[in-house]
Amino acid sequence: MSDENSSPKSGTEPTAARSHLPMWTLVVLLTLLYLGGIYFDHHSGWFDRQVYAPFDNAAQLDAYQPKSGAAAALAAGKKSYESVCGTCHGNDGIGKAGQAPQLAGSEYVITRGFNRLAHIPLAGINGPIKVAGKDWNMAMAAMGMALSDADLANVLTYIRGSWGNKAGEVTAEDIKAIRASLGARPQAMTAETLQALPE
Repeated sequence: MSDENSSPKSGTEPTAARSHLPMWTLVVLLTLLYLGGIYFDHHSGWFDRQVYAPFDNAAQLDAYQPKSGAAAALAAGKKSYESVCGTCHGNDGIGKAGQAPQLAGSEYVITRGFNRLAHIPLAGINGPIKVAGKDWNMAMAAMGMALSDADLANVLTYIRGSWGNKAGEVTAEDIKAIRASLGARPQAMTAETLQALPE
């Protein structure tokens, strides 16, 4: 005896059962997932060309990493130098004809002391001067007056330690003392007044 409920009746067509999830809901979910992926790629930084493409090697990437201590001071000095001083003296320190003398190997830079060098950006310099064997007629404003003591110290430390120069560090306290000795409106230096100063 056969069970009528367990097998289909002869002559009836099988029918598909209804899905519990409507097709339009599935389409909407997949569309949202796709758009979310695009948004994530554009706003997360993953594989972004600005993050990954500019660097050819680890050394280039390291130059952009945060620094501390002496390395941070040198990096800050380089940045300030290139924005304030590099226009005339060159980012490579070799100077520019008709504008400003070289700082690489300059007798005003590689001295044991930094007093003369610090007076130049704090007071400016006017008139003829010989630098690295070449004659110059200078009219340099007191570019360092706009910098903080720490920023100018970093710039001078960078200059004294770059492009083959091997001179010592300059501190913010050193600059503060020289700035105080010059007063609020210092007179521009000349070759003679610079040479009269102790190193």
